[in-house]
Amino acid sequence: MEHGSHAVILRPSLRAASTLERSHDGFATLMQRLAEFHTGTVREIILTATTDRKDAAAFLNSMSRLPISRFAEIAQAQLARLVIGFVPQPDPAAKPSQGKMVPLRELYRDMYRRATGWLHWSPDQAWNATPTEITDALSGHFDMLKAIHGAADDKPEGRQHDPEQAARNEAAGLDPEFDRAGLQVLKAKYGRKR
Repeated sequence: MEHGSHAVILRPSLRAASTLERSHDGFATLMQRLAEFHTGTVREIILTATTDRKDAAAFLNSMSRLPISRFAEIAQAQLARLVIGFVPQPDPAAKPSQGKMVPLRELYRDMYRRATGWLHWSPDQAWNATPTEITDALSGHFDMLKAIHGAADDKPEGRQHDPEQAARNEAAGLDPEFDRAGLQVLKAKYGRKR
């Protein structure tokens, strides 16, 4: 946001999202106060989401000289977009989830744990990333793991049970579920005769 020679860069980081969600006991209250243009809330959003507190202080100081309606014209829509950025955007290619809804507070805690634990990001990197950046990075991490290890839906279907083979195996004192034909295929694939 800018006004005259003053500009402030705001980022919907995980730290800002978590802090503002907690201080307003949820985003419904935060959005309501922003819609009402509650100046204390507006100031808190700017100071919490800024990338440079000195720039934010100078920007807010310049805004204090304006009528409140002009300040709202400059800031309200941009702050609403910022707050919407606190909610991670779903991957359009992802399958619809059947999981349960969790409060954002729990979601943010889980995102922090995964960013630092699974992705091995430093705490600062996790706190400064946006929720969407974290979910995108996790999606890429899962894609890598699937490429390396395969996915459950990539596994071939189980072999068909052959009751005659099971009876022969059992008569020979072998495991009735042992797949002798499958063993022969593997031996042929790797060049072994026996």
